[in-house]
Amino acid sequence: MKPIAKFIAAAVFAIAAMPAQSAGLVPAPQVDAAPAQGEQIAVLAGGCFWGLEAVFERARGVKDVVSGYAGGSRADARYDRVSSETTGHAEAVRIRFDPRQISYGTLLRIYFSVTTDPTQLNRQYPDVGPSYRSAIFPQNPEQAKVARAYIAQLGRSGAYKQPIVTRIESGPFFPAEAYHQDFMRNNPSHPYIVRHDVPKVAALKRLFPKLYRG
Repeated sequence: MKPIAKFIAAAVFAIAAMPAQSAGLVPAPQVDAAPAQGEQIAVLAGGCFWGLEAVFERARGVKDVVSGYAGGSRADARYDRVSSETTGHAEAVRIRFDPRQISYGTLLRIYFSVTTDPTQLNRQYPDVGPSYRSAIFPQNPEQAKVARAYIAQLGRSGAYKQPIVTRIESGPFFPAEAYHQDFMRNNPSHPYIVRHDVPKVAALKRLFPKLYRG
């Protein structure tokens, strides 16, 4: 979330635009990664990392979620620098998951169905700026293949009225400051959490009841 002055400006803009945050449950990916032994990592960006973390840590098969910054340098990977919108970072989460319990494609389906509006360029309601862009950071060639195929599939499906602008990117992930970690769990009554992230967790439970864990 932006510092308060920027947040107020973004909120005024968002109220005027008021776009939908997601298309609801989107089709399952036709191309997915094969089940594999051992844990794997996914890195996803799509708006404030508080909500991404809150959703994915409640998905069955996910072992750990860390909020952080992806797509920029280590030297600039701190909140005050990223908020300047000049570092190239995106607010992102690093998801450690068991591919025998939840596939990479299923993580992407949750991402598009619950956490992110992939038609918004360099913003996610109510946050504005390239650090809030919708972006996928594949960790291996198979993930890149699945992500590209899924974006193309969703584009053909008509799930969204506007073109998908989610980017496939590369770059390291750096954990965010400690106070950003487990933010919803530690601050359940924070106004931003109540307004924007509690509904996302509710959507995960409604759309993916077999994967949801409280």
